[in-house]
Amino acid sequence: MSIDQMRKSYQLSGLSEREVHPDPISQFQQWFDQAKEGEVPSWLEINAMTLSTATASGDVTSRIVLLKGIEDNAFLFFSNYESSKGAQIAENPSVALCFLWPHLERQVRITGIATRNSREASIRYFQSRPRGSQLGAHVSEQSSVIPDRDVLEAWLAALETKYADQEIPCPEHWGGYRVTPIEVEFWQGRDNRLHDRILYQRPGGEWRISRLAP
Repeated sequence: MSIDQMRKSYQLSGLSEREVHPDPISQFQQWFDQAKEGEVPSWLEINAMTLSTATASGDVTSRIVLLKGIEDNAFLFFSNYESSKGAQIAENPSVALCFLWPHLERQVRITGIATRNSREASIRYFQSRPRGSQLGAHVSEQSSVIPDRDVLEAWLAALETKYADQEIPCPEHWGGYRVTPIEVEFWQGRDNRLHDRILYQRPGGEWRISRLAP
């Protein structure tokens, strides 16, 4: 089948502005919980999300990261502050998140402002990670050019020796981000491409709900 003929008919459900929760965080939590239930494909990470960041001049990059919590109405993820995404967030804190749950024919799109999480919260989460992931945070100078994979393996071996039988400290260049939403859109696939799109916006402090044309 050629690419231009690849298409799917969406018929699982619908979404009405009269049915959604008045708060988008509560609506997101409801959809997230539903995405975890039932026949979830083994390859699908429910908490995977596309994170888009931009430089001050507007050059945009996107990548997949993992949602690690929702606290105080903000979406949390963790990364290397010196990575390309970290550098872009430092220049321009406006970011976008997108979740895709194909088994439910749903997407959630979020635009908001990213800020660093507290150091205490970052350390707390770091200490909960598997030891290998902790070492990986020290090994990887994320987004920098390296000669080959052997360099990573050598750095890892050196750190395994250095921290043998010791607690691994959280690197200063590693920690969490909080994305406080400005807009949240819930997308439910429908037949004939007449999809349901419910948008939350908060222009004056209160969330306003609108329906968008597909």
